[in-house]
Amino acid sequence: MKFLKFLLVWISQNLAIPFWMIGHVHLTVNVYEDIYEIIASFGMNILVAIGFFINWKEYKDNTK
Repeated sequence: MKFLKFLLVWISQNLAIPFWMIGHVHLTVNVYEDIYEIIASFGMNILVAIGFFINWKEYKDNTK
């Protein structure tokens, strides 16, 4: 369980900017007609958001 938590935070920290930058550029030039693209994009952003939240909770707990 600790490894999965670490992995999620690591992915979130290292891939947040590429996911969002490429995702926003992709959204401006593509029309989402394929459900798989929508699910993949949504899933990657959820993964980054969860990792960000876990990291924030750990930071908050460590600063008390």
